[in-house]
Amino acid sequence: MAAQWDKEVDVLVVGSGAGGMLSALVAAKNHAEVLIVEKESLWGGTSATSGAGIWIPASDQAAAAGFHDSVEDAFTYVRALSAPNVPDANIRAYVENAAGMLRWMGNNTPIEYHAFPYPDYHAENPGGSPTGYRTHMPLPIDGKKLGDDVRTLRFASPAASLFGYLNWHFDETYILLFRAKGWPWHLAKSLARYWFDWPFRFTSRKDRRLTLGNALAGGLRMALKDAGVPLWLKSPLVELVRENGRVAGAVIRRKGKLMRVAARKGVVLAAGGFDKNLDMRAANAPLYPEPLLSGGTSGNTGDAIRAGQALGADVMNMQSAWAAPVFYVPGEDRGRLCTIERALPGSLMVNQKGERYLNEAASYHVTGQVMARRQREHGDASPSWFIFDRTYRHNYPVGPLYPIVPDWAHSSAVRGILKKGRTIAELAQAIGCDPAALEATLARYNIHAAKGEDPDFQRGAATYDKMYGDPRVSPNPCLRPLEKGPFYAMPIYPGDIGTNGGLKTDARARVLDGKGQPIAGLYAIGNSAASAMGESYPGAGVTIGPALTFGYIAANDLTGANAS
Repeated sequence: MAAQWDKEVDVLVVGSGAGGMLSALVAAKNHAEVLIVEKESLWGGTSATSGAGIWIPASDQAAAAGFHDSVEDAFTYVRALSAPNVPDANIRAYVENAAGMLRWMGNNTPIEYHAFPYPDYHAENPGGSPTGYRTHMPLPIDGKKLGDDVRTLRFASPAASLFGYLNWHFDETYILLFRAKGWPWHLAKSLARYWFDWPFRFTSRKDRRLTLGNALAGGLRMALKDAGVPLWLKSPLVELVRENGRVAGAVIRRKGKLMRVAARKGVVLAAGGFDKNLDMRAANAPLYPEPLLSGGTSGNTGDAIRAGQALGADVMNMQSAWAAPVFYVPGEDRGRLCTIERALPGSLMVNQKGERYLNEAASYHVTGQVMARRQREHGDASPSWFIFDRTYRHNYPVGPLYPIVPDWAHSSAVRGILKKGRTIAELAQAIGCDPAALEATLARYNIHAAKGEDPDFQRGAATYDKMYGDPRVSPNPCLRPLEKGPFYAMPIYPGDIGTNGGLKTDARARVLDGKGQPIAGLYAIGNSAASAMGESYPGAGVTIGPALTFGYIAANDLTGANAS
């Protein structure tokens, strides 16, 4: 065998996102020799650019906060929302192992997660939690402990950082957004910490205070370094190698050469979905056709999925994506997820005819799906227009647009997409819709918003809607008339934060062939595998939560350990 292979390990993990790194760490702690290969020159994957929320039912952290959850309730909740073709066993594997995974991660990495009072997206459904405590967020980590590896950690998304470079914690969003007591001092301290971190700041442009996705990815990498697990950058997967009926390793391109890497126990595919592959989107997910509108990272081109298919692996729900409304700034390589802005009072969304057509404050997945279907059926929703007045402009951020900062101080790309009018009629002309239609839409909206009501789309009625509303506004924190000019509009598109159809797997994360049989030695997790959520999005963190949990399950399975 030595002559056949350029390198031999027990476990080969393809992809350096959170799920892949945790899977590698679990395998290493189970005494396996592990190697991670990463296609890109930066590590951390889309996980590093995310908010890093994880949806974990019945966790120790939730119990400590006084929320006594039930795994059976969580199963009931997810089962009703997920696609019919997702097996019960896969959903049960997730909800039954998630808390154990989080406990293990807390005991074996420097990452500390706290349960938040973040309601489920469909909290009114059976088994849903209107009080939250299933979504967990990581606390900040000092990135100096990574040494030079922090330089190759993927940057946080512009949508999850302040001014495009300052790493920002979930709680801090509320401090700044609603001008909580002491917010100027808090902001000044954060800026000072970054600006005085020299010469590192000048050579890397990075903030070494790691938060959100950077905290998750950074903490996992710290633990991997301590465990002696190597991570090869700029080393894409070329193909999987099967011998004697099982996957025995893979061909990796490293430093311009092809290397055959043996994996004695198995290969874990954790390389993301096909977010940036135009051809795969066109063939499989035509409802979400544009790679530029995806928040996924550039390396997500479906390599792992195609490598599995080449060995006869089956796929499932390839039409599906984690849908989302996004702002797009010309010149950037991805869409910016719009989460908070849509629920804040003094704003609304209209199609290209100047008409409302959805509940703006719904979860981003539901909003993105409605927008994509509207575009397919009527051709007038990509872009739609996010409209707000002077009061909103002064108080809240809108994608790349910061409050208080004057229009002229933003980049030319941002100024180019911002439309403005002294009156609603002028704004309508600026965005190319009928002034009478837009004026009628605003007039109806304003009458009801003044009463805190939305009879057309029930904005602010659901528990989740209020999550991002302004608590200072009553009777409905999501509603206020648009009254003070000038009035503004920015284009908003139906996009996604990644595809979530992929290789078909079983409850042990083993990849299945066309006959439903496991392909020996091959596992898939994260967006390389078809999600246990189907086409639904039950709550904040159902992307990374399952990626981590099935990474944990896969590593224990292939090393012969107990995942429960």
